[in-house]
Amino acid sequence: MSRKLFGTDGIRGKANVEPMTAETALRVGMAAATYFTRGDHRHQVVIGKDTRLSGYMVETALTAGFTSMGMEVMLVGPMPTPAIAMLTRSLRADLGLMISASHNSYEDNGIKLFGPSGFKLSDEVEAEIEGIMRDWSDGSLVPAAKLGRAWRLDDAGGRYIEYVKQTFPKRLRLDGLKVVVDCAHGAAYKVAPTVLWELGAEVIPIGVKPDGFNINKGCGSTATDAMCSQVVAHGADLGIALDGDADRVLISDENGQLVDGDQVMALIASHWQDREILKGDGLVATVMSNLGLERYLESRKLTLARTAVGDRYVVSHMRKHGFNLGGEQSGHIILSDYSTTGDGLIAALQVLAALIERDKPASQVCRVYEAVPQVLRNVNFIGETPLKRKDVQQVMADAEQRLIGTGRLLVRPSGTERLIRVMAEGDDETLVSAVVDEIVSVIQQDSP
Repeated sequence: MSRKLFGTDGIRGKANVEPMTAETALRVGMAAATYFTRGDHRHQVVIGKDTRLSGYMVETALTAGFTSMGMEVMLVGPMPTPAIAMLTRSLRADLGLMISASHNSYEDNGIKLFGPSGFKLSDEVEAEIEGIMRDWSDGSLVPAAKLGRAWRLDDAGGRYIEYVKQTFPKRLRLDGLKVVVDCAHGAAYKVAPTVLWELGAEVIPIGVKPDGFNINKGCGSTATDAMCSQVVAHGADLGIALDGDADRVLISDENGQLVDGDQVMALIASHWQDREILKGDGLVATVMSNLGLERYLESRKLTLARTAVGDRYVVSHMRKHGFNLGGEQSGHIILSDYSTTGDGLIAALQVLAALIERDKPASQVCRVYEAVPQVLRNVNFIGETPLKRKDVQQVMADAEQRLIGTGRLLVRPSGTERLIRVMAEGDDETLVSAVVDEIVSVIQQDSP
C-alpha cells in the first residue's frame, strides 16, 4: 500500500487547504486511534504544537477525532517535537502527535506522528493509517459512554526541561559562558532559554515573542543572520539557532561564523570517540552530508553510513546497526542515548560540553574539518517530475562522468515541497557550480 498523504516528515501543507484542513485532521485522529487501539487499557495520545496560528484549528480537530474513538487526549501546548517523543514514552501513551511545519513559515502546518516507543512511524504504518482513512466507516465510532476526554498537561514544559538538563555532563556547568539562543518564535521559546540559564549560562534570547505569524520569519535555523549578528554584538561565546519545532540546530562561533550540522556531528563524534562513548565506530548521515565529513571520519578510522534524506531514515539505520550518533547537514542531530528523534537543544548542550572541556573558543572547537565545495539549488516544478525526461537524465549522466574521482552528484525530489533539489560537491568548485547550473537549466526548459 503506497502513501499519498504522508511525506518524508509526516503530513504537511498550506493551512486550511487540503491536506491541512480541519476535516483531514479529524480523519487522521480517527484513523490513528483505530490503528493504535489495542487491548482493554485506557488509550492515550499526547498532542503538542508549535506557535503558528493554525495550530489551534488542527489541535481541536485532532482532539475531536481521537475522543470520538474513545481515546484520552493530553494537550501540552507549544512544545518542541522531541519533547512530544519523550512525553509519549514517559506517559506510556499509545502515540504522540506534533502539530508543526518545522522550519516553514506560518502559512504552512503539518502533523508528525510518534509510536508508543517515541519513534516516528514507519512508511508501512503511515500507509496503513492512510488506508483506514480511505476505507472509513462511521460504524467504527464508539458509543457515547466510551467517548474520550481531553485535558491540559500543565507541567509538560518542566518535565522536558529537567529531561534535557540530565543529558548534560553532571560534572560541568555553563558558568562564565555567554550564549545567544534564537528560538525562531517557535516551540522552544520558553524551554530553551530556561535550560541554558539553569545550567549557569548568561543567556541572550531572541525569537521568543511568538504572535502566531512570525515563526521562522527572519530568524531561527533557516535565517541565521539574526543569531550570528547578535553573537558579535553581545560578545557571546556561542550562538544557537533552533527551528520552529526545535528538532534541528545550527551554531555560530564567537565571530558570528555559521557552523552547520555536518560540523556539529563531526565535533560530537570526535568528542565522544575521545571519551570512548561513541557507538558503531562512526555515525549515520544522509546523502546530503558533505564529502569533507566523510574524509574527516576516515582520518579518525570512523565510518560514515549514508541514508535517504529524512531524519527517520537516519534513526532507522542507527537502530538497526547500533550507532548512537546521526543526523543531517540541516541540523537534525540524533543522539540516541538521549532521544528518539532530532533534538536541537540536546545537541547544542553537547557542543557546549566540548567547548568547556577543550577550553578553546568555538571558532577552534567547532571547525573540525575543511568542507568540500558544495552547491545546492532548488527548482520548482508542476505536473510530472522532470527527472523522468530523457534530456534531464542525459545531463545528469554527463555530470556524473565529469565528477568521477573528485566529487559526487545528487538530484532528488523534495519530500515536502514540489521542488527538485540539485546538489553537487567536489574538489573543483568551478566544475561543481558548472554541472549544477547545467542541470538546473535543462530542468527549467520545460518548467514555468
